[in-house]
Amino acid sequence: MRVTGLRTHDLRAPTSRTLAGSDAVHSDPNYSAAYVVLETDGEHTGEGMTFTIGRGNDLCCAAIEALAHHVVGRELDELVGDIGATWRAIANDSQLRWLGPEKGTIHLATAALVNAVWDLWAKSASKPLWQLVTDMTPEEYVRCVDFRYLTDAITPDEALDLLRANEPTRAARLAELRRDGYPAYITSAGWLGYPNEQVRQLCREMLGEGWRAFKTKVGVSVESDIRRCEVMREELGDDVLLMADANQVWDVQQAIEWTRSLQPFDLRWIEEPTSPDDVLGHAAIRRGIAPIGVATGEHCANRVLFKQLLQAEAIDYCQIDACRLGGVNEVLAVLLLAAKFDVPVCPHAGGIGLCEYVQHLSIIDYVAVSASLADRTTEYASHLHELFVHPAVVRDGRYLVPDAPGYSMALVPDTFERFTWPGGSAWR
Repeated sequence: MRVTGLRTHDLRAPTSRTLAGSDAVHSDPNYSAAYVVLETDGEHTGEGMTFTIGRGNDLCCAAIEALAHHVVGRELDELVGDIGATWRAIANDSQLRWLGPEKGTIHLATAALVNAVWDLWAKSASKPLWQLVTDMTPEEYVRCVDFRYLTDAITPDEALDLLRANEPTRAARLAELRRDGYPAYITSAGWLGYPNEQVRQLCREMLGEGWRAFKTKVGVSVESDIRRCEVMREELGDDVLLMADANQVWDVQQAIEWTRSLQPFDLRWIEEPTSPDDVLGHAAIRRGIAPIGVATGEHCANRVLFKQLLQAEAIDYCQIDACRLGGVNEVLAVLLLAAKFDVPVCPHAGGIGLCEYVQHLSIIDYVAVSASLADRTTEYASHLHELFVHPAVVRDGRYLVPDAPGYSMALVPDTFERFTWPGGSAWR
């Protein structure tokens, strides 16, 4: 099968009209996807995307097209025969790398393109993405990962030892997930634009649906955050997990003082309390707010930043993002790092397509890498799943294991008519 062409689609949903996704920094998000389709001369296409919240989505589409020559015209067997080398070629395009490196618009585009290749690979193997990876030998898994810049934290031999130790018990963990599902938490009750009475009603409804872990947005004022947490604890009780997300709004000392004011509500974590690039700041916040944990990662651009956060003991929860990192390959690297440092992975999934993506990544982490569900939950946001042919399914607050081949990115046909921004393009 040869990749014969590539199409990009600038898809934007007007979620700002309903306040869905609003937080202390991003008050008007229009959930968007820079979406790519790999055309082939075979029976399958490869779909991938990277997530944005509106303006700039067109830049991501243009960047995907600028990277297209690394994939278009090549045989699938050639691309995936050494998928690690394919990743390095895309992520280290000599001139485009200068615009990062391995961060920003080019890296978001790398994620979309790399994820589309993995989607095509999984479809051609008639496996869901999680199974494609968990069926790999430890040696095959390690060959997917670029260990450059990481060997001071984890070496390929250490990664092999970790994966080999878990290999004999993979089947038992997968059977458990098929029976019980993967634990999730829900963000959809706590958007900052929702008034407290709406939050109260949503908490009641979601408790009735089986949810036992919730997240709220914070960061506008101490008084309103305290009242929001009071409302949620009144409705949820003391036995339900409650987390808070500041979306990078605070300075370091401000984060410590503000989060301390929320200690009476038994928060599991404060998420993105300051700049995502401030490793030492996160470490200081973590020391200053214990026993509340620190979670971050949705804006961590690459494996090196995650390495530093883990080495500095700056986070309690590692929040990988399926398309902020450079696609599946880099995610696999961060899963190894988190397992080495014994920090639970709790993926970010608060946007279009992200739940569909991260369900696969959480399964890979549990079945093949960490072999643990201790203190782990994966985010779920309850909107826009109707756009997908194989949407993520949650029951009683737990993700069900997806079985459709691929990376769950195929869209129902009318999505392109409903949400394509004017000026879509194609590259052949």
